[in-house]
Amino acid sequence: MQPTAAPHPLIAVDELARLLEDEPAPTLLDVRYRMGGPPGGAEFERGHVPGAAYVDLDGALAAPPGDGGRHPLPDPADLQAALRAAGVREGRPVVVYDDWQGRAAARCWWLLRWAGHGSVRVLDGGWGAWVGAGHPVATGAGAPEPGDLVVRPGSVPTVGPEEVLDVAARGLLLDAREAPRYAGETEPVDPVAGHVPGAVNAPTSANLADDGRFRSPTELAEVYAAARGRETAVYCGSGVTAAHDLLAMAVAGLDGALYPGSWSEWVRDPARPVATGPTPSGGVAEH
Repeated sequence: MQPTAAPHPLIAVDELARLLEDEPAPTLLDVRYRMGGPPGGAEFERGHVPGAAYVDLDGALAAPPGDGGRHPLPDPADLQAALRAAGVREGRPVVVYDDWQGRAAARCWWLLRWAGHGSVRVLDGGWGAWVGAGHPVATGAGAPEPGDLVVRPGSVPTVGPEEVLDVAARGLLLDAREAPRYAGETEPVDPVAGHVPGAVNAPTSANLADDGRFRSPTELAEVYAAARGRETAVYCGSGVTAAHDLLAMAVAGLDGALYPGSWSEWVRDPARPVATGPTPSGGVAEH
């Protein structure tokens, strides 16, 4: 893929703290989430970045589970209503954070870009980095001023189940799940284990340094070296953590498409092929 012209997708906690002193401050979205766990609203009320609004991933950033997988893309009208309720405005930058090393925040980052918002960044290190740096913490439910965002779906590319095998054949198809799930050694969530034939494993853990922040652009360019100059699409279990790979690629100056339905949609049709075993080359950079 060609280098992306989008603004740098990450923001450090100290830079965010400075921006929050400006007027108008960026819109802050808290998307704390645990796969299979309770919504993060209660944690938000116990403490959040001042001025943030809570956005529930399952309820606002995805449609109900169904034929399109466990986290299908939300209906544009529903997404618009949820983002306006959280205070997202046309022309005002947005900063998103979570406590899952950026995985839920990346989904929100990607969706806002898909919806046509041109200035979205993820807080590098998330909630833990904010608290660890000693910055102020607010409590309570919060009451953001309603926003005016107009959702324009399709502003960044996606691929569907009828396209992924072709992408794997002519370009690069990445699977963002951890290696045991990709290889079919275990599958804790979906009914079938394995991966889309031709896909290469690119686990989200490879995007992060030991402190939970994203690795440098240079390091991520090495991780995703195989994506440079090639059509690239990414999937995961349900289209959430795949956005983390796309975020890491954006940090490296690369772009790609999301397969929103991901593995949870792929395996709903028993006629679709399934492969098992590790990536033969051993990694994205060597593919």
